[in-house]
Amino acid sequence: MKQLITILFIGLVSFSINAQAKIEFKSEVIDYGTIEKGADGVRVFEFTNTGDEPLIISKVSSSCGCTIPKKPKDPIMPGETGEIEVKYDTKRVNPIRKTITVMSNAETPTVALKIKGLVIDPSKVSVLDKKEKSVMQQ
Repeated sequence: MKQLITILFIGLVSFSINAQAKIEFKSEVIDYGTIEKGADGVRVFEFTNTGDEPLIISKVSSSCGCTIPKKPKDPIMPGETGEIEVKYDTKRVNPIRKTITVMSNAETPTVALKIKGLVIDPSKVSVLDKKEKSVMQQ
C-alpha cells in the first residue's frame, strides 16, 4: 500500500511540474523619457501567458511609494494577454529609477520590471540655461 501511495505522489508531482503558467512581458522596461512635472504618469506593462495553465498574479509591489502598480484581478488563461498598470507620481521632479516586483504562479515566480525617465519642471530655469549678457557685451 505504501508503494502505491508513493508512486501516485511521484506521478502527481511530475504532472504538476510539466503543467506550468509562463509569463512573457512585451518589455520589462518602460522609459518615460523626459516628461514635465504633473504629466500623466500612467504606463502599462503588457504580458502573455505562454504556458499551459492559468496564470495567477498574486502580488505586485513597488520599490517606492511614489509608484503605484495595479495587478489583474482574474487569472490569465493560456495564450491570453494581460496588463500591469503603473502610475508614477510626476509631481516629484527627479530622475525616475524604480523597480516593480511581480509575483505569480509562473515558471519564473518573481519578475523585476523597471521604469526610468526624468521629470522636469519647465517653470524652473537652470542657471546654465540662462543667457545673460556679459558686462563686455553691453
